[in-house]
Amino acid sequence: MRLGASPIQKFTVAIRMLAYGCSADQVDEYLKLGESTARECLGQFVEGVIAQFATEYLRKPTLEHIQRLLREGKDRGFPCMTPGSCNDINVLQCSPVFDDIINNRAPQVLFIVNGNNYNKGYYLIDGIYPKWSTFIDAIAAPHTLKDKLFTERQESARKDVERAFGVLQAQFAMIRKPALAWSVELMWKIMMTCIIIRNMIVEDERDIYLNFKDPLEFAQE
Repeated sequence: MRLGASPIQKFTVAIRMLAYGCSADQVDEYLKLGESTARECLGQFVEGVIAQFATEYLRKPTLEHIQRLLREGKDRGFPCMTPGSCNDINVLQCSPVFDDIINNRAPQVLFIVNGNNYNKGYYLIDGIYPKWSTFIDAIAAPHTLKDKLFTERQESARKDVERAFGVLQAQFAMIRKPALAWSVELMWKIMMTCIIIRNMIVEDERDIYLNFKDPLEFAQE
């Protein structure tokens, strides 16, 4: 009887392709699996991760999470800033985040700026986006100390999302390199799988991160 590839081989193929961005035909010599088998292993792996862990690790933030993130934004000079940022004009056309804003499902927050009352959070953007009330743009040519301080803080906070995706790309070379003829559906599953695994890593290691704040500290205040 001829034995097939072991589960450890198949699992290693998928992780290796995600981590190193190697093509399916590059794992043959190391793991003794053909190109078609390697592709199949990757497809089944990402489907399994999404089916098993997406509910927990891709869930929308709870009210408690939102309040904690809003407080962190306030500490950085942006009270009631909606967690996240919009750093790609293409996101504006397809992100479900903005569907929530349009359909009035976005988290409700209350704050006052210059005597005006607002009940929705806002996103930090650069100058290529439309002038929506929920977008806060940087000052293009700041001259006063006040404008310069605002622009510095705005750009610093906005870059956090880009840095987060930079960490994701550093950990999973597959999403950093050009797509190797994957279907759009499989590319989406690969991206979701990388985010899920990254969230798992953060959950496991965050207590050793520099400047880590235990969420329970906010509940005690």
